[in-house]
Amino acid sequence: MSTPGPDQSRQLLDGVRAETRAATDAELRRLHLVHDWCALHETHDDADAAFGDHGIPLAGPGAPMISEFAVMELGAALGMSTDSAKRYVGAALEIKYRLPRIWARVEAGQLGFWKARWIAEHTKCLPAAGAAFVDARVAYCAHKVSYAEVERQITTAIARFDPEQAEKLRRQAADGRKLDIHTEAMSLEGTIEINGTLDAQDALDLDAAISRLAADRKAAGSSESLDVRRAQAAGDLARGQETLSLGDQDGGGGFEARFARTSTTEKSIKITRVIDLHVHEAGVFGDPNATLGRCGRKPVLVETIREWCAAPDTTVINVKPVRDLAEHVHVAGYEHPDRLIEQDDLVDHHCVFPWCTRPAERCDHDHVTPYNKGGPTCSCNSAPLCRGHHRLKTHGRWTYDVLDRGTYVWHSPHGDAYRRDHTGTEPLQHQRP
Repeated sequence: MSTPGPDQSRQLLDGVRAETRAATDAELRRLHLVHDWCALHETHDDADAAFGDHGIPLAGPGAPMISEFAVMELGAALGMSTDSAKRYVGAALEIKYRLPRIWARVEAGQLGFWKARWIAEHTKCLPAAGAAFVDARVAYCAHKVSYAEVERQITTAIARFDPEQAEKLRRQAADGRKLDIHTEAMSLEGTIEINGTLDAQDALDLDAAISRLAADRKAAGSSESLDVRRAQAAGDLARGQETLSLGDQDGGGGFEARFARTSTTEKSIKITRVIDLHVHEAGVFGDPNATLGRCGRKPVLVETIREWCAAPDTTVINVKPVRDLAEHVHVAGYEHPDRLIEQDDLVDHHCVFPWCTRPAERCDHDHVTPYNKGGPTCSCNSAPLCRGHHRLKTHGRWTYDVLDRGTYVWHSPHGDAYRRDHTGTEPLQHQRP
């Protein structure tokens, strides 16, 4: 491998610095445009969200409220989901209206918006005096101060200027116990990460119970590592399996290892966990090329599914063919039947507004062409929309067309167009209204 010369290295570094400055300048120009858009759509109307557009507070006290529909349209132009756009616009407003020293540093190119935004997202909860305190303490060194120091200043501001919030946070911190089982992040191999914070006594008892069951598994002949046996022991506890038969030992006497625990009741509760698995029939019947199935929408190896189904404590309660997504469902009434809702959810997975990621099962089911204008209740005229984007479509002059099942083209009030399908969102060439 040849060593680059000093001139070539210098040119590359100079190019990186130049592009970084250009990106900073471009971000600043975009911020100015966002501020101008917000000024154009500032409103004091905070009417009920169920009835069309209304103003929403995106930053702390003292910053203006902005039309919700205007933020949705701006988010589409920014290439962001509505929730991401709200956070971006909120930070932009927080910096301009409540952190003027930090905003001056951003405008001067001395502080990247990414750092200023992080500060702004942590000061939104503060009263005006608290935000001013953080602004004065942090602005002059924001480009080099650590995140930890910024957090200390924000904590100080909360204690000084919002004692009620400080007390609330103190009570929450006094009991920070939790146990998170990340079921939504299953791996391809069928494993799930668990983490949490327990009371010390509970944690010690749990550790002792798992250690005993892991040791029992080893005595029963398991050759797995200690880490694997401890993980398996947690599953034994979850299923209430507190004993392990160790078979014949020392000439055939045999014995059981039992986990004992203190309880105030003799009753036991059996918890059943239902898992929806999807696998091609070729995978069931042993086709070596069929290696992948799904748990919900997460990919899982077929061999893992086979192991789950073969486990002695597993009961297969229902086997049915996968719904034909090409089937055309049509009903005469207005209400969407369950089979059409299920088909919509399986086809689109999310709200179909540009860049929205709200899961389809938490969405309304919309008639693309309104029912009162002749739109049928059927597969070719139905799509999931989250409640906010459903209101936007109904009251905000947005429209969309179905190109094909799962493929839509949206049209904004100002003539922009966006194509949305299973691969995501693509802005189309600007159109005039």
